[in-house]
Amino acid sequence: MFVGLYEWFYDVFVAQWDFWVLWGFVAQFMFMMRFMIQWIASERVGRSIVPVAFWFFSIGGGSLLLTYAIVKKDPVFIAGQGLGLIIYFRNLWLIYKENRQDPNF
Repeated sequence: MFVGLYEWFYDVFVAQWDFWVLWGFVAQFMFMMRFMIQWIASERVGRSIVPVAFWFFSIGGGSLLLTYAIVKKDPVFIAGQGLGLIIYFRNLWLIYKENRQDPNF
């Protein structure tokens, strides 16, 4: 049983290791950091908030993951990250429009 599990882990995490796997891990880490940013910002003010940095990490991680998905030809990831990027850019545009109307911006 453990031999089969070892072989599976080896095949997944060692035998397939290449530039794109590293790219995918960097992308996933960057994408995960947006949740850390949101959590820390919310803890500081004692309520749930979504800071602008959340959307920038979303775009960075989403772009890297979309590139990874295209290289790996994964249609589920391509569709998911592609739609996500539209939402992230839209949120930044809405924030920009709101701040542009602020005389202190």
